[in-house]
Amino acid sequence: MKSMIAVLAASLAATALPVHAEEASPLTFNIGATSDYRYRGISQSRLKPALQGGVDYAHASGFYIGSWASTIKWIKDVPGGDASVEIDVYGGYKTEVAQGLTLDVGALTYIYPSNKLSPNANTTELYAALSYGPVTAKYSHALTNTFGNVDSKNSGYLDVSASFEIVDGWTLAPHVGHQWIKGPARSAASYTDYSLALSKDFKGLVPSLSVVSTNADKDFYVPGANANSTKFLGKTGVVVALKYNF
Repeated sequence: MKSMIAVLAASLAATALPVHAEEASPLTFNIGATSDYRYRGISQSRLKPALQGGVDYAHASGFYIGSWASTIKWIKDVPGGDASVEIDVYGGYKTEVAQGLTLDVGALTYIYPSNKLSPNANTTELYAALSYGPVTAKYSHALTNTFGNVDSKNSGYLDVSASFEIVDGWTLAPHVGHQWIKGPARSAASYTDYSLALSKDFKGLVPSLSVVSTNADKDFYVPGANANSTKFLGKTGVVVALKYNF
């Protein structure tokens, strides 16, 4: 818990910009917990709970920066790996390009402090997203090796998601995405993920329930040897989460 608080404090220091006293602060924060940290359908926490939190700064011009962190297990599960936290740092620009059509472009770096993997697990991606009504399509392109995969620069991830209010403020969010991994691991590491999430915002407190699944390779996406586990990290599962936005 102490390490998580330290990470969030560092993230705030790195991303906060000076704000004039007479202006309302555009800073927002979030903190939460999840029964399983799934990213692009694959568990980052060995199918176990994780603590998470972040901070965002959104300027009226459309430019924004932010940082987000989560506890993880997959780096330490790999022999020689040493990182128990993922820190994401991102920035971009969001604007309406036509009536009802929003463009969001930016860059995101995933940082795994002292991860000691080779290739290094740290990954940087450029992304572009178009949103129209409740639907968003997004493509992310890796400028570096992707999450420790050898020769995986220029890998990509394309996903389409939506958000529909169904009743009394409850939101249903379907999602489908496909991860392409370049390099020697291409056939084993590339896969498609799916999810369906139900959530509601109770004045900043957001509980959610998600069903997540993938068609990932069951021999490739397993914990590393240090975990002493052969559990499939992309298995179909139910994820329960609680987040507070303030």
